[in-house]
Amino acid sequence: MKNVLLVSIITVLSITSLKAQVQPNAPCDPKATKETRNLYNNMRQLVEKGIMYGHHDDTGYGVNWRLQADSSDVKAVTGSYPAIYGWDLARIEHDSTSDINGIPFETQRQLVKDAYQRGGVNTFCWHMDNPVNDKTAWDTTNNSVKDILADGEAHDKYVAYLKKAAKFIKSFKGDNGEAIPILFRPFHELTGGWFWWGNKTTDPQDLIAIWRFTIDYLRKKEKVHNLLVVYSTADFNSPEDFMARYPGDDYVDLVGFDLYCTDNVPQFVQRLDKQLSILQTVAAEHHKIACVPETGYQSIPDANWWTGTLLPEIAKYKLSYLLTWRNGGLNHHFAPYPGQKSAADFVRFYNNPKVLFQDKLSPMGIYGKVLNTNDQTGH
Repeated sequence: MKNVLLVSIITVLSITSLKAQVQPNAPCDPKATKETRNLYNNMRQLVEKGIMYGHHDDTGYGVNWRLQADSSDVKAVTGSYPAIYGWDLARIEHDSTSDINGIPFETQRQLVKDAYQRGGVNTFCWHMDNPVNDKTAWDTTNNSVKDILADGEAHDKYVAYLKKAAKFIKSFKGDNGEAIPILFRPFHELTGGWFWWGNKTTDPQDLIAIWRFTIDYLRKKEKVHNLLVVYSTADFNSPEDFMARYPGDDYVDLVGFDLYCTDNVPQFVQRLDKQLSILQTVAAEHHKIACVPETGYQSIPDANWWTGTLLPEIAKYKLSYLLTWRNGGLNHHFAPYPGQKSAADFVRFYNNPKVLFQDKLSPMGIYGKVLNTNDQTGH
């Protein structure tokens, strides 16, 4: 009888301890910086007011320009920068001077600070080259994730990559020396088969293990405490699909997926609606913030795509932010530039009271305090 009672007590204590670790209204990093905690709490609140719009590499380059001060295709069309700024850590692992899209890392650091000082939000993905064979992120010739786990042949090499990324991330400082909060999106599109960490070559348990190791290493070994972690999938058809590689609530702050529009617009709308519905349920159950970390329609051939296709779908759900991909040229852009076919509709999108660009976000001061209802202007 005593043994049964002892087991019961241990079980209760274990469950209590597990629950204590998962705090549903706080960042998953218990040592997150003040600014990071404020950003997290404000992002949670702002889903009730509207969706922040983001653009990848927005101030780094655009259609027919590159590395020009105070430049942005989004701003050139709407008069405002986006609220969310996307960047890439790719090539930091090789001590390169520039990222995968040719932005010098020194410049990228300054652009991150500029966005932060404006009151915007920075997010990073990482198209890391395959640590096992030095091929690109799109190499899927073997199960590289297994080889970078603790007992794998490329583990030390992977740790060296993390160390370089951590050093760079810790160099992001505001005017007062504070660490600039970053939405960190490791192993993105992990339910797709096109990256070395994707489902074509990686078992779910291995992906979960390397995710946990990565976050634990950055937090505990490198003392990086300015990250909000984004779990970002590709296609999925059920909550079970979406959660199959989920590393656990202690390792995730935001949940979302990447989905692009093709020439089959009705199919995109159907897929977007289905996945957003599932995402909304999962986010609520796990007390996470929902988002769409990547989307867009290459070259935006539909003049009314922003308010005719995209907005009606996303407005139905409580989303923190949506980010369109980069403007790499006339045939590869996902936000309009002046004169582009959808520019006028993009202005209508910008003017919608449920959409937040930088000019609506800046007055809120999302890093300095946790907002209350009266602070949330612009709606």
